Amino acid sequence: MPTAIAVTSADLVLPASDRHTPGAAVLRPPGQVDLEGALAETTALLEANGHLVVVVPSWLPAATVRRLHTVRAILETDRMALVEVDLPPLAVALLVRQLRQLSVCEFSPGVIASAARLLSHYIYAGALLGSVARLDRVPVGLKAHARSWSPGAQFAVLAHPTPHLARLVPPASSGAHAGGAAVLPPGPGFVTHLTFARGQLASDWVAGELAPAWQVAGVMENPLPADSAAWWATPKLVEFAAAIPDPSVLYQLVASVRREECRWCGMELIGDRCGFCSAPLTAPPPAPPPAAGQGAAPPRSRL
Repeated sequence: MPTAIAVTSADLVLPASDRHTPGAAVLRPPGQVDLEGALAETTALLEANGHLVVVVPSWLPAATVRRLHTVRAILETDRMALVEVDLPPLAVALLVRQLRQLSVCEFSPGVIASAARLLSHYIYAGALLGSVARLDRVPVGLKAHARSWSPGAQFAVLAHPTPHLARLVPPASSGAHAGGAAVLPPGPGFVTHLTFARGQLASDWVAGELAPAWQVAGVMENPLPADSAAWWATPKLVEFAAAIPDPSVLYQLVASVRREECRWCGMELIGDRCGFCSAPLTAPPPAPPPAAGQGAAPPRSRL
């Protein structure tokens, strides 16, 4: 029985790249459904699929995260994983599609849940921004802040896996930086497809310059996720993310990692942490005994 993949917003469910990739369930946030309704829809998913892996981005509202934990606690289920990821919105959508691709393989639910951390390392996520004045996701220097107020300013920003920020020089400028070619963020050293989504910034830079420079195998445009403008702190953007598109490569990548058994819940896992109960692979070392004068009080004399 395939493991179901779930998200909290429909715009995180990208079109499938092949006819074998299933969709993802959308768990409605507190503003759209009450607790009773949330319990009912989650119960139905568990009954239909056996296990449920919910992707929980770090930028979700606190009320939505609390609702997810409340539902799992009330149902007292060990078949629902809440997998936290720290990626921009479009990159989260790509990761969700990769997990959907893996969900039809013979991997156990525990391996699929813990694979999210592994696969996120191979996603390159960034944006072309019209301003970095309010950006706090990537280190921004004072000079970049000041240049944000210049008319027509544009910045190439890579948020993951390594932060990178550079101002693009207009094509009319002379010298090595003309066209912004000299300040392109470093790209992946493996085959990827590039997905981009336009906000309120009219530019073909991502498809016209970044994609050829990164030597991607394909380019796809999708609608901008609703949370992207808030994540990048400006609506003037073109968000992009490059990821491994081939299900067979994803399968080999995950299958090559040694599988372990969680010492707490017994689920299968890869990496150093269980995707279902979040327990580390190895037990933490015992705490050292308190030094004299700290911690427990010394024994009293019987005299």
